[in-house]
Amino acid sequence: MGTSITKIKLSNGLSVSLQEIHNAPLVSNWLWYRVGSKDEVTGLTGASHWTEHMQFKGTPKYPSAVLDRVISRTGGYWNAFTFLDWTTYLETMPADKIDLALQLEADRMRNSMFDPEEVESERTVIISERQGSENEPLFKLGEEVQAATYRVHPYHHSIIGDMADLETISRDDLYNHYRTYYVPDNAVLSIAGDFKTEDILSRIQELFETIPSGDVRPRLNRAEPPQPGEKSLTVEGPGETTFVQAAYQAPAGGNPDFFPCIVLDSLLTGPSSLNMFGGGISNKTSRLYRALVDNELAVSVSGGLPATKDPFMYTIVLTVHPQKSAQDVTAVLEDEIKRLQDEPPPEEEVARAMKQARALFAYGSESISNQAFWMGYTEMFATYDWFEGYLDKLAEVTPEDVQQMAQTYLRPQNRVLGVYIPTGFNQVHS
Repeated sequence: MGTSITKIKLSNGLSVSLQEIHNAPLVSNWLWYRVGSKDEVTGLTGASHWTEHMQFKGTPKYPSAVLDRVISRTGGYWNAFTFLDWTTYLETMPADKIDLALQLEADRMRNSMFDPEEVESERTVIISERQGSENEPLFKLGEEVQAATYRVHPYHHSIIGDMADLETISRDDLYNHYRTYYVPDNAVLSIAGDFKTEDILSRIQELFETIPSGDVRPRLNRAEPPQPGEKSLTVEGPGETTFVQAAYQAPAGGNPDFFPCIVLDSLLTGPSSLNMFGGGISNKTSRLYRALVDNELAVSVSGGLPATKDPFMYTIVLTVHPQKSAQDVTAVLEDEIKRLQDEPPPEEEVARAMKQARALFAYGSESISNQAFWMGYTEMFATYDWFEGYLDKLAEVTPEDVQQMAQTYLRPQNRVLGVYIPTGFNQVHS
């Protein structure tokens, strides 16, 4: 088991969270920056994701050609992710090699080069990534639903960015984005594993404390006004499958309503994983699965409730059965939601939904990498107390709470309903 967590803030503002876990000779190192697609203005959408790519293109000390080789030679794993509210970099390494990860992250916090040729090469890669996504029905539908849900708030645009911006963003645009946000006082370093706190903290101070703090600009604070009524849209594209996506404006991760919404999600569609390394749990006992998949109206049902800094979306995605229509599944979706709004679910059903949500949370909290993940991730939308209180908060949720969340958030006036209509063959759409 892990020991208690040591939290410290360096003189330059870098937040550090450390947890010793001595059950395997591994250390997982995560460096989180409070910058994501929500920080991008028109003309610079996609800059955070592109900057993440450029962090793998090298510094004078660690040229790009040697970076992968250096990590893989040690038996380590590294990666990075860009989200709405944050960008994170991770290395999980043999314990005796973790100093390399610390050196790399301290170096590229300050010294990434953004070579113009590399920027242009990566432009091609990211445009290709965007074009590939555009061939995916659920990307096309999801992007349109997200844009319709957020007219004012910068959650409006997708993380990869708009094609118009990917074609025109300059090297200096990216470098300025990097220099603005990649500073110690905008970052959280979270490390878990087989180390001695005193030793690793001394090394962190040695490597990071000389990096000057920055003048971090205030984050965009454009609150989305209440939706004036239900919005609906259709997207046409290749394929042979009809999809329905219902998106409801949902509470932020730090809002007390988030916990009963977790139980509501688990009950309706099966539990959503909050962790990128979480395991899967069957959703066959969920209400929408039983109502739609068991009755051959839909092929699959899924839900998504990410924990975000600002209020985001609770999404329900339905894959329509080939012999059925979007209207068929939407009618059942609305019936099931109305049933929840009209009467609290039975105690035993809430208990089962809660148990499944707890199990998924446990699966996504076991490993050393997951422990380090949670220490940093929760700081992006709340604090680590959120993680530590998760199970207790979940246990407090009552059937009446679930009913109230359905009444508050799952109203038609709070919904964007999107339908993907395939042009591949004549499917029922009436």
